[in-house]
Amino acid sequence: MRWGLIPSWAKDMSGAAMMINARSETAATKPAFRDPLTSRRCLIPADGSYEWQRRGNAKQPYCFEVNDGELFAFAGLWDRWGDPSGQWLKSCSILTTTPNAVTSSVHDRMPVILSPDDYDLWLDPGMTNVEAVSEMLKPSDARQMRCYPVSTRINYVANDDEVCSAPVELVETQAGLFS
Repeated sequence: MRWGLIPSWAKDMSGAAMMINARSETAATKPAFRDPLTSRRCLIPADGSYEWQRRGNAKQPYCFEVNDGELFAFAGLWDRWGDPSGQWLKSCSILTTTPNAVTSSVHDRMPVILSPDDYDLWLDPGMTNVEAVSEMLKPSDARQMRCYPVSTRINYVANDDEVCSAPVELVETQAGLFS
């Protein structure tokens, strides 16, 4: 599965990079996400997510975890697209929602983290009631989440190790007298 939804009706793959996330509040009305929300929902497993907060001229990454790093699932949508040679490509997108108290200090959106109790209904292909599935698309319980700053190593795709998600101490810099 490729990240970045390519609608089945797209002429080419060029828009996929812009469709890595879908706003849950408007997904039912957007052509790219309307049909997948009705009948092509998926779970995207994770043990954390990242957001960046601007600090002066730099962006500081933060890791968000649920229940001290336990596995959880984002609400996802998927579609399949046929390329000109007849090959099929499956792609997906993560639904986002308004932030909870933990995420709001860093970012104005957060991924929809589904409750395990909702997994079966979310994945049920017979559940085509968009209003009913939309009820699941809300901020997760902030009491079950934590957030901590991580190294800017995570900003480079070549860095793919546990150091990227390790907590770091933020160094506060004092503004200069004439800055």
